[in-house]
Amino acid sequence: MTEAIHPIQLGVGGIELHGRAARLDAAQESGLEYLHELGLDPYVVVSRHKGPGGHVIRYRLSEAFAHDWAPQYDSTMLCRKLGLDVVNKSDDLDREIVLAMLLGPVAFSYPNIEELESAVRVRRNIVQNARKTALAFDTEEAERPTEYWSYSEATGFILNPGKPIIAALQAATQPDASGKLYSFSCYRATEYVLLLGLAQELARSNPKLLGQLQHQWETRAIMSGPFHDAFLKEYGTLNEPLPMRYYVPGDRVWFRNPDEPSSNAEGYEGSWVIYMGDGQFTNFWKRDQPFNLTTKCVELYHWRHATFMGKNGKLQVDDNIVDDRVRQSLSSPAEIERILKEMLRLREPAGVYVNGGCIDATREYVRCVRPGTAEIYLPDGGGDQKK
Repeated sequence: MTEAIHPIQLGVGGIELHGRAARLDAAQESGLEYLHELGLDPYVVVSRHKGPGGHVIRYRLSEAFAHDWAPQYDSTMLCRKLGLDVVNKSDDLDREIVLAMLLGPVAFSYPNIEELESAVRVRRNIVQNARKTALAFDTEEAERPTEYWSYSEATGFILNPGKPIIAALQAATQPDASGKLYSFSCYRATEYVLLLGLAQELARSNPKLLGQLQHQWETRAIMSGPFHDAFLKEYGTLNEPLPMRYYVPGDRVWFRNPDEPSSNAEGYEGSWVIYMGDGQFTNFWKRDQPFNLTTKCVELYHWRHATFMGKNGKLQVDDNIVDDRVRQSLSSPAEIERILKEMLRLREPAGVYVNGGCIDATREYVRCVRPGTAEIYLPDGGGDQKK
């Protein structure tokens, strides 16, 4: 199946800043100054329009550069095209983040330049923390460092009295901080990485909300659907899917297992990861072996060849068999091409397993965080943040 063609449309997507009519010039200039600091302003087209909520300034990568640097919205190529070192240079990581947003098919909309700056830092934090994260995969058992965390069925894992949430999250996810690998599912792991990146920015830009976040996790953990609702925005839809190779560093991404039998094994319905930039996705279980789009597709494809019925009567997947199959497939260009033809397709709706692939139509990223414009709602955290 051929990948869908997504022509770049100059007047759509990119980064939007909102401004009052009387201050529109100043708002536009603030965005250009920020882009100038990153050395990106020569490549950007600026336009204005009036939206439902007022005046909007749109910054978008010019069509010529977008076609050259990210043909068909393929943002995974940005670092190689531009020689960016996003691992060792945080400014280069910021550049990749902003460039991916500037060329995006869906607008990233912010009420002011401060929220944009915070959004980029949150994404940078998430990527840098994701690189440090290493965990033990377990769909049934979970553990956290007891110095920081306590568990009950009613609350989930909550903070021990006096233990700061940033240090606690680092201890749970980063063995360089704790000296140990703790058991997580991939979904919960992404929540901790996202939450840590958010908390680090709140310490800088919104200490009051950080205090409310601290109180929330001292009271009750927010997980799964409620976590998404409280902290994340989703962009793209099944009706208007994102291009399959379009990702922004710091996005949370889901890869669906399109094989119905093996998707019935707990933990193998799909795979939640963080996009780290430069074409790489997290591998929390082997952090020195991050996935790219090809290796992720090949891994998910071979789950179907490694399922078995465990002694507990539950369907399971033997990861050693998966690893062996992946190694064999990656040694054959023809086999890689065959697998990608099947897997590098958009996923089907929930419950449908006919002819879809593993690529989701949507991505997720953290909501606005600044005082007065934050969009985060904490059910037990106090305060009056927007719901």
